Amino acid sequence: MSRDAAGPPESDRFPGAPHPRENLSFFGHPAAERSLLDAYRRDRLAQAFILGGPEGVGKATLAWRFTRFLQAHPDPKAAAVQEASSLFVPPEAPAARRMAAQALPDVFCLRRAWNEKSRKHYTEIRVEDVREVTRAFHSASGVGGWRVAIVDAADELNRSSANALLKIIEEPPERAIFLLVAHRPARILPTIRSRCRKLALEALAPDEISAATRSLGAPWAELSDSEILRAAAAAQGSVRAALRLLDGEGSAFDATLHALFAALPRVDWPIVHALADRLTGRDNEEAFEGFVRALQGFLDARVRAGAVRGAAAVIGYAEAFDEISAAVRETEVFNFDKKALIVSIFARLERAGRG
Repeated sequence: MSRDAAGPPESDRFPGAPHPRENLSFFGHPAAERSLLDAYRRDRLAQAFILGGPEGVGKATLAWRFTRFLQAHPDPKAAAVQEASSLFVPPEAPAARRMAAQALPDVFCLRRAWNEKSRKHYTEIRVEDVREVTRAFHSASGVGGWRVAIVDAADELNRSSANALLKIIEEPPERAIFLLVAHRPARILPTIRSRCRKLALEALAPDEISAATRSLGAPWAELSDSEILRAAAAAQGSVRAALRLLDGEGSAFDATLHALFAALPRVDWPIVHALADRLTGRDNEEAFEGFVRALQGFLDARVRAGAVRGAAAVIGYAEAFDEISAAVRETEVFNFDKKALIVSIFARLERAGRG
């Protein structure tokens, strides 16, 4: 994994917050944590796990927490493992210090890479990224410990990169484990899902979101109790959503997107064009990625809600999801006009909603 702390922004880090590898606190999900700990001390770990659930509920934090525990305690039969009540590793432990410094040679993170040419992240995890990690994974020492690959997020794999990942999951090195973070596990390649043990993490309670926000330190911990509680209550179980709500600009942006999606199939074209203007330009990558995430979440929720009424009720949005995903990929690869893309997305959503 990258060890250049002064390098480009990380696609799996929320701006202004600690990266999940740096976060020693963990809130909610005691059953999932206990399941990993129990499997490890019984020496019955699956070769791969899917940590599934809504975005911002702690999946990546759990993946890094378990990885830290494995690096700190490589022998599942050791007394420290057998007597542990959680996966917590104290910050003074060598494994915790090395992880924070990104100095663990047997730990790899597979995520969307930074495109130096366009000065933004790729929209998908590319096959060349998987192959690079695969080569390093096989050549890592693994001496006395575990090789761990964290995929964040697995639903950002395309078909080629997913097939490349499948090959290494099918034939992993000795003492290797794969932790796949997934916001929408159903979109992971079925042949990968069939080889993974699934752990589902549910939405967090407002008090858990408040505690998690406080644990992130400045500037989040400096906010008033009323501000944090208000955001936690409106965040629908997601710490990431709460952080966006606590950011005034992010909150207004989310409100705009929510209003546009809620009004479909009617489209407020002046607002769409204003949104497209805002999301155009190299300095607006985070906002554009937020738009794509919100769009995917909306389409996923719309398909799920319509599924109970039969295939005919969801086919329009399901087809739109595939077409829009392809258009986003093409825009990234060929550097197409982002404003034209956003306008075309809402035109496609309008058609999908009108059947």
